[in-house]
Amino acid sequence: MVTLAWPWLLTLLPLPWLVRRLLPGPASTDTVLAPALPIQARLAGLPGVGSPGQAHRRWLKLLFALAWALLVIALARPQHVGENTQVPVTGRDLMLAVDISPSMEERDMVMQGRPLNRLEALKVVLDDFINHRAGDRMGLLLFGTEPYIQAPLTFDHKTLRTLLFEAGLGMAGRATAIGDAIGLAVKRLRDLPQQHRVLILLTDGANTAGNLSPEKARDIAADSNVRIHTIGIGAETAVRQGLFGSRRVNPSSDLDEGLLRDIAAATGGQYFRARSIEELQGIYQEIDRLEPMELESRSWRPVTDLYAWPAAAALTLWLAVLAFARVPVLAAKASPAGWRRS
Repeated sequence: MVTLAWPWLLTLLPLPWLVRRLLPGPASTDTVLAPALPIQARLAGLPGVGSPGQAHRRWLKLLFALAWALLVIALARPQHVGENTQVPVTGRDLMLAVDISPSMEERDMVMQGRPLNRLEALKVVLDDFINHRAGDRMGLLLFGTEPYIQAPLTFDHKTLRTLLFEAGLGMAGRATAIGDAIGLAVKRLRDLPQQHRVLILLTDGANTAGNLSPEKARDIAADSNVRIHTIGIGAETAVRQGLFGSRRVNPSSDLDEGLLRDIAAATGGQYFRARSIEELQGIYQEIDRLEPMELESRSWRPVTDLYAWPAAAALTLWLAVLAFARVPVLAAKASPAGWRRS
């Protein structure tokens, strides 16, 4: 359905007629004001070129009237209003804290037979998770040596997913500041009116940087009623090729599982271990169960502005008026009666 946001502006439609009737006009009232073309004088003196006639002036008035009408319609702001849509609302403010330190480059995740590094696997799983949380206001925090907010809490999940896929390894430094990441997330969550404040923190290492210790950050989160679910990502065995053949190693030897368990337990959350992309998918399904979607919903009708179309048409017609008003009209000439075929 197409509507006007400001229909009262349609009262401006008769304004040019009123101005012409109430104000004194120029000596000749049959012309339309327009800038003179530089070559007008030369064209007017050429054979076969005459001055505008009555029909020419009528066309000018018609074009001017259409241009003015389209401009007024554009000012009234036409909009297309879509069908009424029910949007689920849970009231949760859910922040995703993702480790993007260089250790997340470890290629120990496999998807459909293709190896992925930890960050690539996380992006795939998180994209689906975000898509299923339509009623939550979600944000994205990235951390390495320093934490920073990549996306504030928002219902615009499309933009959130785009910013997630733009995240790159090492953008926040080469260390891992878990305490600072929790502190920044709690700062964004604790002053909000909603009661369901959730932080999902994913890392593959231990706290190696930052001004705030993880223990202190844990206590601040607990006091602020921020529930933290922690996820440790990374396989436990991998084969490495060396000078003396292959050997098995643990690529997750730096993961501080004790710290992550402690943070989750102290804040009312849970700790999860993701050794593969399948386990990571299962974890986010479990978080969906722990933080269920509520049945409450709100109605919403998408609105698309259409004012650009009549505005562009008005501009095109006005340019046509300016050109048509000042270009001399070619005078029609009858063929001489005495012309004969040679």
